[in-house]
Amino acid sequence: MGLHTAPEFAPARVNVERLPGGGVILRSPAKLEAYPASICSFLLDWAEQTPDRPFLAERCASGAWRNINYQDALTAVRAIAQALLSHGVTVDRPVMILSGNSIESGLLQLAAMFVGLPVSPMSPAYSMISRDFGKLRFVFDLLKPKLVFASNAELFGDALSALDLDDVTLVVKQGTAKGLKPGPKSPLRSLTIDEFLATKSTAEVDAAYAAVGPDTVAKILFTSGSTGMPKGVINTQRMLCANQQVLAQMWPFLAARPPVLVDWLPWNHTFGGNHNFNMILRNGGTLYIDGGKPAPGIFDTTLENLRDIAPTAYFNVPRGFQMLAPYLEQNAEFRDHFFSNLDTIFYAASALPQDLWERFGKLSLATLGKKIAMTSGYGLTESAPLAVGVHFPIAQARVIGLPVAGTEVKMLPNAGKLELRLRGPNITPGYFRRDDLTRDAFDEDGFYKTGDAGKFADANDPASGIVFDGRVAEDFKLLTGTWVNTGMVRITAISTCAGIVQDAVITGHDRDNIGLLVIPNAAGIAELAGLSGDLPVQDLLSNGKLWEKVRRKLRHDFTAYNTHNQASSRRIARIVLLTEPLDIDAGEVTDKGYINQRAVLERRSAIVERLYSEAPEVINL
Repeated sequence: MGLHTAPEFAPARVNVERLPGGGVILRSPAKLEAYPASICSFLLDWAEQTPDRPFLAERCASGAWRNINYQDALTAVRAIAQALLSHGVTVDRPVMILSGNSIESGLLQLAAMFVGLPVSPMSPAYSMISRDFGKLRFVFDLLKPKLVFASNAELFGDALSALDLDDVTLVVKQGTAKGLKPGPKSPLRSLTIDEFLATKSTAEVDAAYAAVGPDTVAKILFTSGSTGMPKGVINTQRMLCANQQVLAQMWPFLAARPPVLVDWLPWNHTFGGNHNFNMILRNGGTLYIDGGKPAPGIFDTTLENLRDIAPTAYFNVPRGFQMLAPYLEQNAEFRDHFFSNLDTIFYAASALPQDLWERFGKLSLATLGKKIAMTSGYGLTESAPLAVGVHFPIAQARVIGLPVAGTEVKMLPNAGKLELRLRGPNITPGYFRRDDLTRDAFDEDGFYKTGDAGKFADANDPASGIVFDGRVAEDFKLLTGTWVNTGMVRITAISTCAGIVQDAVITGHDRDNIGLLVIPNAAGIAELAGLSGDLPVQDLLSNGKLWEKVRRKLRHDFTAYNTHNQASSRRIARIVLLTEPLDIDAGEVTDKGYINQRAVLERRSAIVERLYSEAPEVINL
């Protein structure tokens, strides 16, 4: 039942320059077309062309959707922008946002960028999950913000109390900031976002908007801090606007009808905040803010939203697709609704397991009579984010695409792999107030050194696309001298026993064989036991009979895996389940659930030692 025509994509083409020593530089033959100087120019355009079309929508307390249209959004942005200028926000004293996605947060970010003031949305995990607020204080001290926004003053009260808010304006949506003391420089000013919205815009806003140019700093987005404290990545207007022009050329179907997203991806990350939010803004679409996320107890909100709104494109991380698939497979009505308006499914941040990729192909075939276009891409916070993208049919989930228009990709031999390096208008000029990090980040030709690796899907045909090949620094050698591709082993391990394995950390450096530290899938283990509800892994595995079931399942599935992967670089010899949750304060995991392999191995070195012993909890294969 095909409900809409197939989306139009750009052709798969690439120019290859061979370098001495086996490296290459890849470029798209497509020229990057002109783009505006400010991402907010699109808000002006759509407020004039489609003033009544909903721009941002979110659930209110009653459960109904509330939205703001393009005309009202522009009015609100101008009012907030005037308030920012009036309250002393400057390029050196920017805006800091503690809370997550919301209509007010979106308007505040646009308002700052409208008048050339940097805005820095924080990971809510720094305030809500962290116990010591170490990363939050570090980022606050680096930014030196003049204004801090928190949606709920009471909910974020502990985090706010950890900060030196002297000479800072605090803006809230609701609640009262308690226990916060004024500083010696000026009394602590706490205002509401409604007061900002009531501000009368003046010619000062128009003059500031006119002064915004391609090099104006739009955002300071912080990396996850997985290898230390977070780094503030400077995002210029050029980076944001070039990315959206690239996307428009790569996916011409975006112009065919206004895109509709149901999206949870956080705006403090480049995927949600630059790629998705700005895609809606650039193309005059509607973004339904999903208050759920792929985590136990919260995913039901995502399901409710998807049952209500059929998106034209669906973006998620692999864990989100892993949680969504069973609901689509078990309910044909929900499946048909989900695919009814869909042009593409896009996954990024880490590779989608091949079996999951194929399941979504079968689901779409059952509804549409054809397989949905499965797309992906590659980029970083430093590339805002799109540098490599899929805009052509692919046969395997690990293909991340080809260089987008205007971006050069250097693939340079490094530690037995081809390291990816990037140059183009989408690449950051550097790190905020860290010239030392900036100098180290670029090579002699001005390419940003990603530390990631890639290879061609077909070694004889570069146009077949690049396959992500893991991190150069994460791979290791066994005692035999054999290199282990941790990224490839991790993905196949998850695919082998997805019901039990949510994620995995690969061990084996200077050992005889490969081991797995398994992050268990609590929902899958509960299903194995015939239980429902959100039970902690520790509680589930305290049941001796269930623990034996889990052991047998893992041993069975990975024995079968080893039958087809007998080389020492792929064979898994031993497994241990991690029952203690990963620690965000220790850098083991980001708020989006990405695992920092090195941090886990360092922090849990005692468990690694037990993994290579005869400890009773070890599953030997």
